[in-house]
Amino acid sequence: MTAAVFSAPVIATFGATDPSAPLVVLLHGRGSNERDILSLAPHLPGDAAYVAVRAPIAEGSGFAWFANRGIGRPQAASLEATMGWFREWLDAVAPLGRPVILVGFSGGAAFAGGLILDDPARFAGAAVLFGTLPFDAGLHVEPGRLAHLPVFVAQGDQDHVIPAELLYRTWDYLLGQSGAPTEAHRDPGGHALSGAVVSALNQWITRRLHFIQQQYVPVAGRFHDDHAHALGEEKAT
Repeated sequence: MTAAVFSAPVIATFGATDPSAPLVVLLHGRGSNERDILSLAPHLPGDAAYVAVRAPIAEGSGFAWFANRGIGRPQAASLEATMGWFREWLDAVAPLGRPVILVGFSGGAAFAGGLILDDPARFAGAAVLFGTLPFDAGLHVEPGRLAHLPVFVAQGDQDHVIPAELLYRTWDYLLGQSGAPTEAHRDPGGHALSGAVVSALNQWITRRLHFIQQQYVPVAGRFHDDHAHALGEEKAT
């Protein structure tokens, strides 16, 4: 399967219209759509451009990012195909030099996780909300894979949608072996965004945007020593 199998992405936008503004890409959950996740944008910083993308695979009354082997367990070939489709679109709307932050919820979190594991240097940050990384789907998850990539992760203590072992594995990897500078939040609720998590996400994106505008714009395909140095300064503030 290739990216050409899928139709052009259906999107919904909010916020800044400057084509050079930092781009925050919102990725909805399985069975949902781009309009649902776009409702998060008004609660996030106003100086970014937001685009919600509809997943390419029909799923009930909504859409999905990949075919599953089970909840939170993508089929490797399906995930590879949809990531290729997404990257073709992204590289057209956000050429190298335009910072991109991913925000994924549930199935969209797994998709965001696949994108950053596939090419961590392409992104300026990623939020993994109430979902799992796509383990055992042909992606690199070795120690240090996400070094220098800021990550925000939030999970619900009463989340009974995503298998507990995948949530634990995601939490442990992001806060440990991944090497990512990770901000982590546990919520007492279930599989849903709470006001507290949205507020924390807003603050995290605000800090990322400030850092991007003041310090660094990532270039895909490689890390830079000055990025690592600047990141150290950011973590020290």
